[in-house]
Amino acid sequence: MQKTSGLLPVDKRAGCTSFDIVTQLRRVTGERTIGHAGTLDPFATGVMILLIGPLFTKQSMAYTGLDKEYEAELTLGIATDTYDLEGKVTNQSSHLPTLKSVEEKLLLFQGNIFQIPPMFSAKKIQGKKLYEYARQGVLVQRAPIEVTLHCKIVSYQFPKLLLHIRCSKGTYIRSLANDLGIALGSFAHLTKLRRLKVGPLAVETCIPQDEINLQTIPNFLKQTL
Repeated sequence: MQKTSGLLPVDKRAGCTSFDIVTQLRRVTGERTIGHAGTLDPFATGVMILLIGPLFTKQSMAYTGLDKEYEAELTLGIATDTYDLEGKVTNQSSHLPTLKSVEEKLLLFQGNIFQIPPMFSAKKIQGKKLYEYARQGVLVQRAPIEVTLHCKIVSYQFPKLLLHIRCSKGTYIRSLANDLGIALGSFAHLTKLRRLKVGPLAVETCIPQDEINLQTIPNFLKQTL
């Protein structure tokens, strides 16, 4: 039987890790050499590009640099150590920002900006992932990274703020949530995240994770973007 090989755009469901999808595909296809072109946190959903077979895993750098689009729900008034709903509460505020103030502060996060990676992230410093330092209670100095952001308010009813975001490689939406909360004097953390697009691949063209099997994979498998 010919092995499955190619790019598989998957609509990840909430509650699983990015590696869980790799394991799932290995089990279904029998192919051991499988990777992906960018992780999503367990609570997040949406587009992930799975790379199946050695020919495609070797090309991963060509896909990790693609721009991305997200829909992100922020909860204002509460900050957490992970900048998302899975962390411990570190600060709270009763301040209620107006829509006008949200619009004004969001202008600070448009275009080319510098962003500091969160401590709870897989970014490596001196060969060790930041979240490993964080779990040991060690705070590490992180150099700011230049990213490009285009943010638009979809809806706002305190404490929930829904944003549509287009961004470049290396952007941390959790950091955006935390930084915007600080700018508003209200604190904030990320409570929902859906990746709508990676490069030209929209979530509507992806195979739902729970529908992955040998019969459905060929309908979504690509040899190029």
